[in-house]
Amino acid sequence: MTERTEQSGAPEVKVPEVTLGFWVVKVVATTLGETGGDAVSMSMGLGYLVGTAIFALAFAGAVTAQVRARAFQPFLYWTTIVATTTVGTTLADFCDRSLGIGYAGGSALLLALLAASLWSWHRALGSVSIESVNSPRAEMHYWLTIMFSQTLGTALGDWTADTMGLGYDGAALIFGGLLVLVAVAYRWTRLSHTALFWAAFILTRPLGAVLGDRLDKPLAAGGLEVSRYAASAALTAFIVIWLLIFRQHPAGRSGH
Repeated sequence: MTERTEQSGAPEVKVPEVTLGFWVVKVVATTLGETGGDAVSMSMGLGYLVGTAIFALAFAGAVTAQVRARAFQPFLYWTTIVATTTVGTTLADFCDRSLGIGYAGGSALLLALLAASLWSWHRALGSVSIESVNSPRAEMHYWLTIMFSQTLGTALGDWTADTMGLGYDGAALIFGGLLVLVAVAYRWTRLSHTALFWAAFILTRPLGAVLGDRLDKPLAAGGLEVSRYAASAALTAFIVIWLLIFRQHPAGRSGH
């Protein structure tokens, strides 16, 4: 799906055009967020709170660099996305498990925060389209919304796979199917492309979460028991190679 601009002559934004390649990297990045977050909080034994603090610092640093950048930089952008997915993983696990509110409670809380973020962004700037992300103020709204969406997606993935008993494969089919429905709606309906973009963006996170869990969870729990470190390294390498081979353009500046 490609989100189309509604205005011409807008300043260059520092987020990529939303193409099929964007969604490929997004799913891989969210999967990396799950394996990387679990590697720090579980494999290293640091726990969810310390893991969240570590990744929150990384997220703050990446967002600061992204906002200060003068032009779109693919590697910086996707580094920031990965930072949101890792902090989203540990923060969701902390809310769901350490605070004891469960997956349903955590998902409801995070959904409310995401809705509030989108509402605040739209109220302040009049649009939540990615092609309006052309100022530091808009970027801050954008990245806060993304962080909440990544955290919500983690909680939804765990809820679907564990509490609902669908397992990692069943949950992956559910979220993959929902993404197909969003793509169909984009192609054959007049629903807002901006709304469909955010729906797809949110749904890719639980898909990545269950794919990450499928890779690194024990065999007895339905996983493949791949080392979290090895899985994270392989996913990182995939993203780097993809970005080197397939050039990305800033949204609204690639000829359509």
